[in-house]
Amino acid sequence: MTCKSLFFSLFVLLCIMTGSAHAKKVYINGIDANYPPFAFMDKTGKPAGFDVESMDWIAKKMNFAVEHRPMDWDGIIPSLLAKKIDMVCSGMSISPERQKLITFSDPYWRVRKYLLVLNDSLLSKTDLLTGGRTLGVQAGTNEAELLKSMLDNNREANFSLKFYDSPPLAVEDLINGRIDGAAIDSAPADEAIHKGKKPIKVVGDFAEPDDFGVATRNEDGELREKINKGYELLRKDPFWESLKAKYISVGSQ
Repeated sequence: MTCKSLFFSLFVLLCIMTGSAHAKKVYINGIDANYPPFAFMDKTGKPAGFDVESMDWIAKKMNFAVEHRPMDWDGIIPSLLAKKIDMVCSGMSISPERQKLITFSDPYWRVRKYLLVLNDSLLSKTDLLTGGRTLGVQAGTNEAELLKSMLDNNREANFSLKFYDSPPLAVEDLINGRIDGAAIDSAPADEAIHKGKKPIKVVGDFAEPDDFGVATRNEDGELREKINKGYELLRKDPFWESLKAKYISVGSQ
């Protein structure tokens, strides 16, 4: 091998090694692809939403890369634990049940728990929770767990549950008369009422508000530090207000 060839080979090897050294860590974010305004697929088939754009901003600021991967919601925590994804930044409520398995970032958003009926319905919150009615709720959510707990622990509770893959599907069945009410978070409810112009209304809250956090595996402390610092910086940046104006119809905070 000539000196020129040896020099060229060493130069190529150095470039490869340097590129590898500076390659950004890629984290996979599991999302609910039908949970507007926090996460959904846009008209071009790309992930979009408040959480998607927030995490994109944080990734850029904290020098890592993120890929948003749509998944079934009721299997998203098992996927996280199995290391098929690295985080869940997709409108996930922090709950004691989930905290037995995973560790959340600091809270970044607060939501209320709404009961919805048709605009012309005379049903009240009490009617829905004690009158033997059928409520639609997304499977695998904190809302579903809260309603199940209500049935188990409140002697006055009298309703049945029908489970859906997403809040919009529950809303559509409500509109089509297949259920009496829907139990969903305030943000997707506001999205349906104000942006989607759905003929539905809120008749009350069925539980106390709760907070969204980014779900991570217990051992991934370094990633949580990046996420927490990223949200701290994001909330101080004008882009945070731009995101709220773009995605949050009424807003719960």
